[in-house]
Amino acid sequence: MVEILKYDIVILGSGLAGLRAAFQAALTSKDRLRIAVVSKLHAMRSHSVSAEGGISAVLYPKEMNDSIDLHAYDTVKGSDFLADQDAVELLVKLVPEEIRFFDHLGTPWSRRPDGRIAQRPFGGMSVPRAVFAADKTGFFMMSTLYDNLLRFNNVDIYHENMATSILMENGMFRGVTAIDMATGEFRVFLGKAGIIATGGAGRVYSFVTVANSSTGDGIAMAYRAGIPIKDMEFVQFHPTGMVPSGVLITEAARGEGGYLINKEGERFLKRYAPQKMELAPRDIISRAIMTEIKEGRGFVQEESGLEHVLLDLRHLGEEKINERLPMIRELSKKLIGVDPVSEPIPVRPTTHYTMGGVHTDTYGQVMLDESTRIPNLWAAGEAACVSIHGANRLGSNSLGETVVWGRLTGEAAAQYAMRTPDTVLQVSSTLDEAIKREESRVFDKLLHVESAAENPYDIREELQTTMDKKVGVFRDQRGLEEAWSTIKRLKERFSRARVENRTRIYNNNLRDFIELSFMLDIAEIIVVGALNRTESRGAHYRLDYPKRDDVNWLKHTLVYYRRGEPPSISYIPVRITRWAPEERKY
Repeated sequence: MVEILKYDIVILGSGLAGLRAAFQAALTSKDRLRIAVVSKLHAMRSHSVSAEGGISAVLYPKEMNDSIDLHAYDTVKGSDFLADQDAVELLVKLVPEEIRFFDHLGTPWSRRPDGRIAQRPFGGMSVPRAVFAADKTGFFMMSTLYDNLLRFNNVDIYHENMATSILMENGMFRGVTAIDMATGEFRVFLGKAGIIATGGAGRVYSFVTVANSSTGDGIAMAYRAGIPIKDMEFVQFHPTGMVPSGVLITEAARGEGGYLINKEGERFLKRYAPQKMELAPRDIISRAIMTEIKEGRGFVQEESGLEHVLLDLRHLGEEKINERLPMIRELSKKLIGVDPVSEPIPVRPTTHYTMGGVHTDTYGQVMLDESTRIPNLWAAGEAACVSIHGANRLGSNSLGETVVWGRLTGEAAAQYAMRTPDTVLQVSSTLDEAIKREESRVFDKLLHVESAAENPYDIREELQTTMDKKVGVFRDQRGLEEAWSTIKRLKERFSRARVENRTRIYNNNLRDFIELSFMLDIAEIIVVGALNRTESRGAHYRLDYPKRDDVNWLKHTLVYYRRGEPPSISYIPVRITRWAPEERKY
């Protein structure tokens, strides 16, 4: 018997976006709504805890010579003019309120000597505006939010419940199906309203900064439910992943004054971004590093064979490193035996962030096309594409996006649920059939396949290697076509893959298998979008089309699922309110 749990709001994902949505929904409803947060991890293991450097906001405009308009312009320019400018304007207007909200909850922001909240420089920003808590900003924001959320009696957090599908009926969200990993039982969360906040999909690559859990589950489930996925060809490569692991060395290391140097000991960014140097946007610095490596001015780590450059913090001094970058020093010493006080850190570009995601409107409501909204479904955070970041995200804008759209979607979902009767939570015959089909797919077809011969871990390794080699910082038609051919072959192999572990309790083999099915879809969406976009813009750089093409490509990609067929693609225009596209110089 399938367990059916009925809630007013079902939130899929427990990072900053999901928890902020739950908090706002609880506040808005004044304890009148039952809210479920469904997470495949323990909530405090969500990848938001890994955010290091900061969250940008205009706090002291006169003193810092800053303004809301300047923050918006920096963001639009950083996006290579693919961001929807009305969404950017909403972000920069609301994020200062969120900084103060978290301050009131108890987040231990780093402070100036006079007690005011401190701010540091970040790449692509005109002035220092990144608010931070040492180099553990995401962890402190998550801890504060999680602890405060526990005081609401009407919020239930379902830790370690692996969602497998989003249930839709007649163009409306109905709920999600999930496996309780502790028992192996299949269950259904029905909801009057839903919010997708499952984070990004960086794990389709192998050299990455992101957690093992960042496999794009919510994006893939939305895709299979008929929801278009927007701008997934824009994958951010962070310039400074530690070699050989890929672990993030925060942009704050450069914000605090760190240098990038090549084999010849020079600060090579003078050739690529002479005005901004190490504080240029991430796409520009990543291409610069890879160019230095390709032209023979990089280092080679003997153990891994990985080519890299060096991040030099030695001139900052031990006191500043300990105060502003303590975790970076700790990670470097523990993982590679390098103390940045006395030695440079080996770094190279690493997969970091998903600019694309579930297609939404300005306020996070999920869209079926350019104009049709799903009345009771929203998406927030990295899983959503609002679009604020366009073709390239500026560092320190992602945390702002998670909390601003967590707040907006939580409030909107609560308002919808409060005016919706409980009768919508009844299980129709159509929905019952869909639930049974999904249970059969998950268990009967996965746990009871006897004749399959393919190892899913081999498939996963080949997928990640292919994405690293063919769909990285630099791309071209031949490599993308080869990647797509490989993905189609891997999908065919996956149909014959096996789940060796047949037990129900904490079956991590089954979890990995389900994640791989999502990753294959995500990788295909990325490659199809990249192959079709015959220009270079932001993080999407085509060696065979090295110029930005505003005449033909100032538009968003929408990719639709077609069962048993290649994905279909359409395009919608970018919303431009104030800033016309211009040449992007730093």
